[in-house]
Amino acid sequence: MRKMMKKLSLALLFIPLISSSALAPQPEVIRPLPILSDRPSSHVELEALFSRHNYEWSTLDEGIPSIFLEGLPDDLHRISQVDRKKAVFFLSLLPVVLRVNEEIRAQKDTLETLLERYDQGQTLSAVERARLTAIAGEYKVDADPLSNERARRTLLSRVDTLPASLVLAQAATESAYGTSRFARLGNNLFGEWTFIPGTGIVPRNRQPGRTHEVRSFASIYESVSSYMKNINTHRAYQTLRELRVKLRAEGKPLRGEYLAEGLSRYSEQGQAYVRKIKSVIRSNRLQRLTSVIFRPEAQPAEEAIMTAGLFSSAQGSSRWSGSRLDP
Repeated sequence: MRKMMKKLSLALLFIPLISSSALAPQPEVIRPLPILSDRPSSHVELEALFSRHNYEWSTLDEGIPSIFLEGLPDDLHRISQVDRKKAVFFLSLLPVVLRVNEEIRAQKDTLETLLERYDQGQTLSAVERARLTAIAGEYKVDADPLSNERARRTLLSRVDTLPASLVLAQAATESAYGTSRFARLGNNLFGEWTFIPGTGIVPRNRQPGRTHEVRSFASIYESVSSYMKNINTHRAYQTLRELRVKLRAEGKPLRGEYLAEGLSRYSEQGQAYVRKIKSVIRSNRLQRLTSVIFRPEAQPAEEAIMTAGLFSSAQGSSRWSGSRLDP
C-alpha cells in the first residue's frame, strides 16, 4: 500500500504538465526525478540534504535541484548567522515556487491554445471545452471566455505566474523566515486565513468576537499553491494583476519590486507593507531569481524519497484567504 501511494505521489507531480501537452503539441521536457522529503528533523539535516546536491545560494546559476520539502524543520531559529538562516529558508521554498509556476504556465499554454483554435474557427471537443470550463472555474471566472470578451481578458490576466522574488519576500515577511508558530504548526507561510471554525490554528491574540483562524496546510506545496491562487483571483490584488498584464504587453520580465505595488491591501500596513516587501527583495538580492530554472540532469533513482500526497491539490477552505483584512 505504501509503495502504491509513493507511486501516486510521483504521478501527481506530473499531472498538470501531461494534461497540457495532451491538448496541443508541446516541446519535450525531460524532468529530473523529484527528491521528495518529509519535514527535516533539524536544520542540520536540511543543510546536509542541500550539501549532497550542491545546492547553495552560490550555485543557483547551475540550476535548481528538484528538492520538494513537505515542511520546514522546527529549529530554523537556531541558525545563528542571520544571512545563513535566510539562505536556508529561501533555498527550501524556491523549488516549490518554480514547480507551482510551471503548473500555472502549463495551464496558460492550454488556455491560450484552446482560445486560439476557437478564434480560428476550429471546433473544440467536449473534453477541451470541459478543460476550458475547469480552468475558468478554478480562477473564479463565471462567464464563458469563448463568447464573453471581458471574461476572456479577466481569465488571461489571472492565469499567470508570479516572480519568485515576490513570493519569497512575502513568505519571509509573513512567516518570519519560517520560524513563526503558523509556519511550524501548519505550513502557513503567507498568513492566509480561514473562516471555517476548527479547520485552522486560532491566533493567540485574536480579538473577542472574531472568528477567523489561520489556515493549516499539509505541505509547503499546498501553502504556495494556495497563496498564488489567492493573488491571482481575489479582487484585492487586481492592481497587481494589471501591472503584470502591462509588463507582459511590453515584453518585459516580471519584477517582484514592480508588482509589489499591488500588495497594499495584503496587510493593514498598506503602503508601509509594500515598502517592506520591496526592501526584502532588494536587501536579499532576490531579483536574481528571475532566470533560475531546474537542473536538467536526472537525479539517481535511489535519491527519490516520495511522500504520499505531497502534491495533491490544495483545497480552499476560506471565503477570502491571503489577507488579514476583512473582505
